[in-house]
Amino acid sequence: MEDTLKGQVTRSVADIYEEFFVPALFQEWAPRLADAARLATGQRVLDVACGTGVLAREAAKRVAPDGAVVGLDRNEGMLAVAQRKAPAVTWKAGLAESLPFPDRGFDAVVSQFSLMFFEDRAKALREMGRVLKPGGRMAVAVWDALETSPGYAAMAALLQRLFGQRIASELHAPFSLGDRGALRALFGEAGIADIEIRTEVGKARFPSIEAWVRTDVKGWTLADLIDDDQYRLLQREAATALLPYAKSDGQVVFDGPAHIVSARKAA
Repeated sequence: MEDTLKGQVTRSVADIYEEFFVPALFQEWAPRLADAARLATGQRVLDVACGTGVLAREAAKRVAPDGAVVGLDRNEGMLAVAQRKAPAVTWKAGLAESLPFPDRGFDAVVSQFSLMFFEDRAKALREMGRVLKPGGRMAVAVWDALETSPGYAAMAALLQRLFGQRIASELHAPFSLGDRGALRALFGEAGIADIEIRTEVGKARFPSIEAWVRTDVKGWTLADLIDDDQYRLLQREAATALLPYAKSDGQVVFDGPAHIVSARKAA
């Protein structure tokens, strides 16, 4: 799988990701994942594919003062931002498919909006189960299908019209695990059969259409695929094509539902 489709980004993109993507999309889901994993004081928690650390930071608040949180990501740029934001959390480079931790080392394992980008999803889930203590809990979030998020469906259609399938596929990738049946089958393939899948609705929020486009391009893998001329074209076309998702004050708000998968490891 190409790096772009695996979510690999540079450090400058990671800064934009933290500044814009996190409040627009990811911030509200961190407490929901922490609740699903039933995080509590004193626990040892692993956040797999932690990005810039929004979920790990929430976990650290939940397990304080005696607990510990480790955030793991394959991307050094993301980890550099994470370290700057929360130096008390342990940040480690590594792959979800080969977690650099011993068996049964964590009370909880969480992962937010990353499973769809793993090279071997079932292997990554097996690794999460391996490092989880008996009786420990796992909580994983993935976006629902693209068509359930109207704003992003419109953005993907706009990218398709302007630049073709290759670029549009970048925006399809985050929604590739939206089918609940396929998601349940994936966990079953990993040997995690007794799961709960709960679908919740969040909100995507951007200050403006311009900010929405800038975030999606400059804070994501599209930054390496869309040149300056294409970016200006996209901004011009988006001002009209995406206008239905802007409120009277210019802010953009639309539904962004996701599936939260939770499981408890047998004691």
